[in-house]
Amino acid sequence: MAYQFDFTPILTYSDVLLRGVVLTVELILVGGIFGILLGILCAWARSERIPVAAGIVAAYVELIRNTPFIVQLFFIFFGLPAAGVRLGEVEAAMIAMVVNLGAYSAEIIRAGIQAVPRGQWEAAASLGMTRAECFRHVVLVPALRKIWPALSSQIVIVMLGSSVCSQIAAEELSFAANFIQSRSFRAFEAYLAATAIYLALAILTRMILRRLGDRLLYRASRHAALSAGRTAVATGGAVHG
Repeated sequence: MAYQFDFTPILTYSDVLLRGVVLTVELILVGGIFGILLGILCAWARSERIPVAAGIVAAYVELIRNTPFIVQLFFIFFGLPAAGVRLGEVEAAMIAMVVNLGAYSAEIIRAGIQAVPRGQWEAAASLGMTRAECFRHVVLVPALRKIWPALSSQIVIVMLGSSVCSQIAAEELSFAANFIQSRSFRAFEAYLAATAIYLALAILTRMILRRLGDRLLYRASRHAALSAGRTAVATGGAVHG
């Protein structure tokens, strides 16, 4: 007998599916934004070779990159309560995604920083910039422009990995698909819908990140150039004065 497709349960439980999509998007936003910020901070600590901080960051990066995401998630959700730290499902999922993306993005960003010619550091220092100003205006922006495609791909990978969060009952998209198939016994339709939504989210995320990178990094490059120009003028004036 030919299989009879029936997407009625998808419509019946559309509210559950919508809540799953919303939470998945929230996980993408929180994990992406704070994960990249954490990655920048870690990359800076390692590039500056701050003894204690660089060692801690190196250990953190190796730990996260060499353990499964689901183990990290379980440690945060099930392990931390033993130490008195209790988190809800959503909070644990968000923290796990930030910690995971932070480690991977740290290495990507550090590679971008190492690709920036050392002469740019020296030129910025000769203009009177501090190390922090040099990193922010002269090094970080060119580094991000070099590694933005790789960083965007890593964000999408982490977004797809959010499906694991259903294992701690975080009601994201995979949880919604599991719920629908358990109630309707229409596994094919439920997971087909989830697959289509994940595909759409991945494509949309890549498009947004591409546009965001083009606009923000272009503006940041202009701002960095203007800042360097103002610093050069101020330094020149001080010398002549």
